[in-house]
Amino acid sequence: MEMVNVTIDGARVSVPAGTTVLQAAHQAHIRIPTLCFLKDINEFGACRMCVVDVGARSLAAACVMPVSEGMVVKTNTPAVRAARKAVLELILSNHERKCLSCVRSQNCELQALARELGVEESRFEGPNIEYPLDLFSPSIVRDPNKCILCRRCVSMCRKVQGIGAIGPVLRGFKTVIAPPFDKSLNDTNCINCGQCITVCPVGALREKDDTDKVWQALSDPDKVVVVQPAPAIRVALGEEFGLPIGTRVTGKMTQALRRLGFDKVFDTDFGADLTIMEEATELIGRIQNGGALPMFTSCSPGWIKYVEHNYPELIPNLSTCKSPMEMEGAIIKSYYALQAGINPEDIVVVGVMPCTAKKFEAARPEMKVNGLRSVDISITTRELARMIRESGIDFVSLPDEEDFDELVAQSTGAAAIFGATGGVMEAALRTAADVLEGRSLEQVNYTEVRGIEGIKEATFTLAGKELKVAVAHSTGAAKKLIERIKAGDASYAFIEVMACPGGCVNGGGQPIVSAYKRMDIDPRVERAKGLYAEDEAKVLRKSHENPDVKKLYADFLGEPNGHKAHKLLHTTYTPRA
Repeated sequence: MEMVNVTIDGARVSVPAGTTVLQAAHQAHIRIPTLCFLKDINEFGACRMCVVDVGARSLAAACVMPVSEGMVVKTNTPAVRAARKAVLELILSNHERKCLSCVRSQNCELQALARELGVEESRFEGPNIEYPLDLFSPSIVRDPNKCILCRRCVSMCRKVQGIGAIGPVLRGFKTVIAPPFDKSLNDTNCINCGQCITVCPVGALREKDDTDKVWQALSDPDKVVVVQPAPAIRVALGEEFGLPIGTRVTGKMTQALRRLGFDKVFDTDFGADLTIMEEATELIGRIQNGGALPMFTSCSPGWIKYVEHNYPELIPNLSTCKSPMEMEGAIIKSYYALQAGINPEDIVVVGVMPCTAKKFEAARPEMKVNGLRSVDISITTRELARMIRESGIDFVSLPDEEDFDELVAQSTGAAAIFGATGGVMEAALRTAADVLEGRSLEQVNYTEVRGIEGIKEATFTLAGKELKVAVAHSTGAAKKLIERIKAGDASYAFIEVMACPGGCVNGGGQPIVSAYKRMDIDPRVERAKGLYAEDEAKVLRKSHENPDVKKLYADFLGEPNGHKAHKLLHTTYTPRA
């Protein structure tokens, strides 16, 4: 590998040829401010915040400028500082500066840069265009008044997710990032994944806040308010309170939920174990009875909506299983209500999810059971964090003691890993292998389906027969896999797809990680480590070994994929334009 020697602010550094000045400076522990830059996703020097002096006539954008042998870079000259301040003032001149009421206050990259560069006012004040908020999506709010035209959301939606629901329209001062033809996001092929929110440096994109609905339910003495947090919440919630990325806070989370006033704290992990019982049984049935193959997982609502929009011919290939959140909700409003002697109409089920698309899923008419929504309100990790802060709870000081309620909360390690890409596949393999072999196998870890490679493939021998599987995360990767299958270049029995890159741990409702942190830390990897650690710590690591799940089938559901299970735990999907 050819190496290049560069001097940056007096520090000598040797880097591979092709390295950008920004990367070289980062290696030398020299921070160059950025705004539009997003590692591996948005690297085209649009904002000019990262300009540096490389000895040329004009300043160069460090994020796209490749190093050359003997290059001398100065990142902090008076001219560089003046240029950056001017750029920042120009951006602020067209930015709605209502910082105190903004959801991103104190976690805004623009705000942080203004503080860092000492910019308090803008010299370039003038009339601005006032845009209406796009509030029609059940999941995402779009606020063009706060947009800084960095195009990170555009790159994420197009390059990573392969959707392109938003992009720059009009020209010059009137340029705005929006859906085509002045549409709402709700009227496009947006899948509500919220990945645009996670990369937005400001508050131009945010989840639709449903915390007022939760507060209202909690204050209603006639309602039994039940909460169910997803697996990925426990390895991300701590970040909102300053803990390292990936820290497991399962105990603190349950304690905080109790203090917020929820009547029952159940665990979506139970629903994940239940999902495996239904999904693994469905897969085996399809294989043995000539059903539609490959069978795709159905846990990710963003992925389901993607199929409905783009590949409606594959709807028969989707598992009919509801997601763990919806299964848990259905069981709470049937089995738990029966056991507790509560009218299901008096139960409010709140899901705490890493996913903005869960808001859309909860509102789908297909998810109703006996005329009632299985999940009444779905909030994100960020919304839960806001509720905890609003209540004055000192999260970090809470005891780390798990306190889930009994009956529909006990879970296995297989459920914990649902939040990581490959986790659903691995959990299903653990159960399918035991069922097909007719015995409990020592094999628990299927590491072939782990990791953040976009598409993973593996072949396993179960009961003497080969089972070819694949895992894809991000709808962009899913599209590549589907096109290979349609072209006849690949064939599988079972495929796991998660709409979000990295799976639920990197969902659109998770804590936002700045572009600067992303240069060193991959939240997908760190959060997944926490889930695998939780799996390893469990006594039971296979879904079919969950005693509460066994009792549920024995006392209430009957057999997996049976009549009652189908009524409560399975669903249908709808082709969309």
